[in-house]
Amino acid sequence: MRAYLMEFVGTFFLVLTVGLTVAQGSELAPLAIGLALMVMVYAGGHVSGGHYNPAVTLGAVLRGALPSRELVPYWVAQLLGAIVAAAAARWAAGAPFTVAPGPASGTLAALAVETLFTFALVSVVLASATASATKGNSFYGLAIGGTVAAGAAAGGAVSGGAFNPAVGVGAVLVDALAGGPAGHVWLYVVGPLLGGALAAAAFRYLHPEG
Repeated sequence: MRAYLMEFVGTFFLVLTVGLTVAQGSELAPLAIGLALMVMVYAGGHVSGGHYNPAVTLGAVLRGALPSRELVPYWVAQLLGAIVAAAAARWAAGAPFTVAPGPASGTLAALAVETLFTFALVSVVLASATASATKGNSFYGLAIGGTVAAGAAAGGAVSGGAFNPAVGVGAVLVDALAGGPAGHVWLYVVGPLLGGALAAAAFRYLHPEG
């Protein structure tokens, strides 16, 4: 139960940061989001693994770093944290926010960006936080947060920069309840989960030692 609570809390603060920075139009949003993820990973990595992302959890299960029976409970905790945070951010900012592809972006481009940067994120998580060669390191949180900051800065204008089904579903669901569009939500489920699965496959090949 402690692991699930940690996943809820970590995902909550990640999505709260996303929501407040996006709603305010902050130019520092990518940096703030990456830093929020970094500190939450350090806060909860020893409790739950510090996933805060269903794609990361899927990658960890496929890589063998987490029992498969934990997949659904982790996902539930992450999604609940994201939904509560999205509602809180909307209320606190006094302005709507959502995650959506850029107006000039095609569907295929948005899907590709979500897949590729999630692949990068999950690859970094698995290599820095689960590989035997990096066991006991102190840089894993910085590496993980930095990957998200880079992805958000590089791909946010194309895909919305979720790289996380909890972020995408939480934001879009809360916005949809207020009358916003939700037809693009699948991008933030299919793309990240595909990226996470591919990252786990790549890890198994690149790190045969485990």
